[in-house]
Amino acid sequence: MKRHLQISKILNTRFIAVIRAQSSDQLIDVGHALKEGGCDLIEVTMTTPGALGVIEKAAAELGEDVLIGAGSVIDSQTARAAILSGAEYIVSPVTDYDTIDMAHRYDKVVMPGAYTPTEALNAYRAGADFVKIFPAGFGGPKYIKAIKAPMPQLSLVPTGGVNLDTIIDFLNAGADACGVGSSLVKKEALENGDMQDIKDTAAAFLEKVRSVCAE
Repeated sequence: MKRHLQISKILNTRFIAVIRAQSSDQLIDVGHALKEGGCDLIEVTMTTPGALGVIEKAAAELGEDVLIGAGSVIDSQTARAAILSGAEYIVSPVTDYDTIDMAHRYDKVVMPGAYTPTEALNAYRAGADFVKIFPAGFGGPKYIKAIKAPMPQLSLVPTGGVNLDTIIDFLNAGADACGVGSSLVKKEALENGDMQDIKDTAAAFLEKVRSVCAE
C-alpha cells in the first residue's frame, strides 16, 4: 500500500492496537477480531518472539483489510527486514534518522518516538509522518495539547496511558491517532483465546473515536 493511503487509513481509524502475539496464527485471529470491532491497524512489536515470521504470515493472510506495522524498531536494518516481511508502517520508541530514511525508501509510513517538544520537532524535520509521543501517560492529554499549541503542524500519536477512559481526552487535545496496548488487547484475552472480548473492546474504542469525530 502506498504511503499516502497508509496515512489516510491511520487518520481514519485513529487508534492502533499494539500487541505482542505469541504466534502468527494467534495474530491472525486477533486481526480478524479487531477488524470486526472496527480497528484495522495492528502494531507487532519486534520484541514478539519470531516477530518477522509473525508479520509475514499475518500480512499475507490479512492483506490490506488489516494494516500490519512493526513496532519497537530502533535501527534501519530492522526496519528493512520488517518491511520485506510485510510491515506497512514502522514505529519506533526513539528517533533514528536512518530508520526514517529506510521507511521512506520503501514508501512506508514511519512514526519515530519522541517526548520533548524539541525531540518532536526534530523528528518532524527529519521526515516523520507521525511522531509517537512516548510514554504519553506521564504528561497525559494536557501535555499533547501543550505541544500542539505552538506546533500544530505536528501529527502526534501518543502511546502509553491510552485507554477507554483517556482516549477521548487525547484526541480532543490534538492527537491524530493513539497507540493502545493492553487496554485494547488484554493479556488474559490473548492467553484464553477470547476473541469476542477483543472484538467488543475494539468496538468500544471505535465508539469513543466516533464520538470525538462527531463533535
